[in-house]
Amino acid sequence: MIVPIASDHAGFEAKEKAKKILENLGHTPVDFGTHSPDSVDYPDYAIQVSEKVNSGEHNLGVLICGSGQGMCMTANKYPNVRGALVYNDNAAKLTRQHNNANILCLPGRELSDDDLESVIKVWFETEFEGGRHDRRVKKIHSLTDKK
Repeated sequence: MIVPIASDHAGFEAKEKAKKILENLGHTPVDFGTHSPDSVDYPDYAIQVSEKVNSGEHNLGVLICGSGQGMCMTANKYPNVRGALVYNDNAAKLTRQHNNANILCLPGRELSDDDLESVIKVWFETEFEGGRHDRRVKKIHSLTDKK
């Protein structure tokens, strides 16, 4: 799967590691920046990945900043995006199973290398359960359908 990925300066190092993890899982990461640890504004990078997922061009994406929160807030401004801020394996599993999250938002300064690898692996290998969860996800989307 082609996976758009981006970070700000605080997530740059983790993004470089995440790209290798994705490749090892058989995915093809497409890097939308930033391409150095020099200070940048995270929304500029979150927008690029979020637009790709929102339009349906890509099914899943990854965003990384220092806390993960700024990227997540930006991503969730798009009506077809369900960005999930994930700090551990359980959250990775549940945000895919129950929320059908389609953008993984990671805290680049908070996860060890082993935790980063584990979270990405769990998130990408977990499928949406559907059923009662589908009804709930549709209710989330109904909020933007009314505007």
